[in-house]
Amino acid sequence: MAEVAQPLHPDIIPRLDPEYIAFHNAHIAHIVPPHTLPWDASLRSRPPVPGSREVVEVGAVTDFALSKSKIRAFTPKGEPPSGGWPVFVWYHGGGWTLGNINTENAFVSRVCRDAKCVVVTSDYRLGPEEPYPAAVEDALETLQWVYEKGKSELNVNSNLISVGGSSAGGNLAAIISLKAADLNPPIPLVSQVLIVPVTDNTASETGKPYKSWLENANTPWLNIGRMLWFRRNYLPNPEDQAKWDSSPIFAPNELLAKSPPTWIAVMELDILKDEGLAYGEKLKQVGVEVSHKVYAKAPHPILAMDRVLSVGRELISDITEVVAKALGTA
Repeated sequence: MAEVAQPLHPDIIPRLDPEYIAFHNAHIAHIVPPHTLPWDASLRSRPPVPGSREVVEVGAVTDFALSKSKIRAFTPKGEPPSGGWPVFVWYHGGGWTLGNINTENAFVSRVCRDAKCVVVTSDYRLGPEEPYPAAVEDALETLQWVYEKGKSELNVNSNLISVGGSSAGGNLAAIISLKAADLNPPIPLVSQVLIVPVTDNTASETGKPYKSWLENANTPWLNIGRMLWFRRNYLPNPEDQAKWDSSPIFAPNELLAKSPPTWIAVMELDILKDEGLAYGEKLKQVGVEVSHKVYAKAPHPILAMDRVLSVGRELISDITEVVAKALGTA
């Protein structure tokens, strides 16, 4: 029998979703966590978070080359609205180290089909080979391409753009929302959708200022060791950790106030829970329309586990509904 490399901590088992417990013990417990291995780019070839549903059929899937990365566009079936398709720009998770343009295709294809919008995903550069600010540069170029060339290439409506992302991708989405507002002229966004976002790369395992780092220290998948490994890969220079384009919670209030209406999803059993909620509160304090949802008993990676977890399907249904309402396709 294979050695158990990721046992569930006894302190966390009573708090966890029973569906997650069963799947973890059967399919995740024996996977050696990447942050415990010597770094090699081949770690990226490992399967992503297991438990995702299949990719669904859409009208078209097209890749485009940018200056240092590429993007992929998912277009719905049928005829676009008279002004062009609304568009959702999505940034994948993976701690700015893992993941790629393929890892969240199942989720992206469902949003495209069910929210009736073009979804554009970014294959942004990753650390440790390409650390900060490479991912930010590619993420911004993705949005600029959509705004400037999306009409001619994809028949999108550049006045109906929402951005979103999960985990490290949620970090990038928040940052790109701020950068879009700071451009001259700005790129208008109708909403941002932040799923388990990293908003503060100075957060500490001591639990200051976020208690969830201590309360959820032993949760599966994204524990403190893996999060700090991601941070070291992406932000090897500690002085970069508090810059607002790595930690958007430190952006100046006058810039935060320019954020679009925001929806934030956090997991009850995630070390990142409190910083996601704190970012929402900071946006509220400067007048941004914010709503959030906490998913009970859920750990960090449930977005990619919708085949095996009811709460994962709930999250994707909620995201689709939020995106459709923001883009006027509900």
